[in-house]
Amino acid sequence: MNEKEREKVALFRYGLIAPLLNGQVDPKEYLKGLEGKVHSVPHYGERKIAEKTMKEWLLHYRRNGFEALKPKKRMDRGNSRRLSPDDQDLVLEIRKKSPHMPVSVFYEQLIERGEIQKNQISYSTIIRLLKKHNLVGKQILATPERKRFAHDKVNVLWQADLSHGPFVPINGKKTKTFLIAYIDDCSRLVPYAQFFSSEKFDGLREVTKEALIRRGKPTIIYADNGKIYRSETLQYACAQLGITLAHTQPYDPRAKGKIERLFKTIQTRFYPLLQAEPAKSLEELNERFWRWLEENYHRRVHASLEGKTPHEVFHSQLKDITFLEDLSILETIFLKREQRKVKADSTITLNKQLYEVPSRFIGYSIDVRLDEKGVYIFENDKKVAEAVPVSMKDNAHVKRARSPFSLSQTAELKGEQDHV
Repeated sequence: MNEKEREKVALFRYGLIAPLLNGQVDPKEYLKGLEGKVHSVPHYGERKIAEKTMKEWLLHYRRNGFEALKPKKRMDRGNSRRLSPDDQDLVLEIRKKSPHMPVSVFYEQLIERGEIQKNQISYSTIIRLLKKHNLVGKQILATPERKRFAHDKVNVLWQADLSHGPFVPINGKKTKTFLIAYIDDCSRLVPYAQFFSSEKFDGLREVTKEALIRRGKPTIIYADNGKIYRSETLQYACAQLGITLAHTQPYDPRAKGKIERLFKTIQTRFYPLLQAEPAKSLEELNERFWRWLEENYHRRVHASLEGKTPHEVFHSQLKDITFLEDLSILETIFLKREQRKVKADSTITLNKQLYEVPSRFIGYSIDVRLDEKGVYIFENDKKVAEAVPVSMKDNAHVKRARSPFSLSQTAELKGEQDHV
């Protein structure tokens, strides 16, 4: 199991314990509701999770954070083993990707891929395993249940969404904008929102970081199934911060009605101001929007707040808000994560670009994290180095250090010649 798979398993485990961690549910009822339920676990496949196991995960997370939810690394790599529970889970996970393939062909592919050895694992063993888990015929997937939320405390739930904005001049060309925003479920206050020129994750990263800095930490972030809200980067960040990331069911706009109502208010009360006096740049659009948000929307009586403004409701509960103690964590938890093996010339490839890393990583698979500013190398969840883009033109005039592998090979060759 590589690091990427270990992180996916940890995210699954966090998803199960998050409602318990954040006090969203009654522990006894929640655990009873999960009793006997079959879960699709990354890497391991379908299995039931015991109440004792979930309590152990919860305890590990509270003591040592997200890292404690990762499966332990195998110490017996390369040794011959029988079809252990982990091996069974791997076979089942592979099978789910091709459930209609004849079992005989599937068995041969497992051997060709090196997942099993023919002289150790028989065809009958594989077919018995698949029949036991109903993976010989059609696979039936359960539809997730959408739960409804209603909260009377601030920062329990933030709804998140993206809306199409007006066109503004950027580099002399009319460009469409996109508004990314959060709204607090209780107070209707907007923790942070900003217009961007694209729908990429970079915008969501900026909005989320600013919202956390300005308004504290929510218990739950509730979003739709848009690509940026399903990103692993956002999942990792929420898991590190102890925030539950929940999603609506597809094609169900009513599930996030409060932020949809916010966008409608912006369209009817802010956009007309732009028609009278169009914004001349993206920067001006955001400046005017933030001013309108603070002076108009936040301080205007809201119909659903019993005669109060979003500002009044939010600030009446300031004593209950949890602010981040260490803001520096925001600089690393929102980085995109990748795994790369370092080549013999101390380089890795990311997004069709060659990067140079310290030579001590040659031959190793490393944890790489990146954003639009740079590419960084992490060990044990800590940044230890930065990868540098390789310029072929500059490298033609630079004397590079020789790989330790090539040095050892040269020494072996010289030794052979000495014996001749």
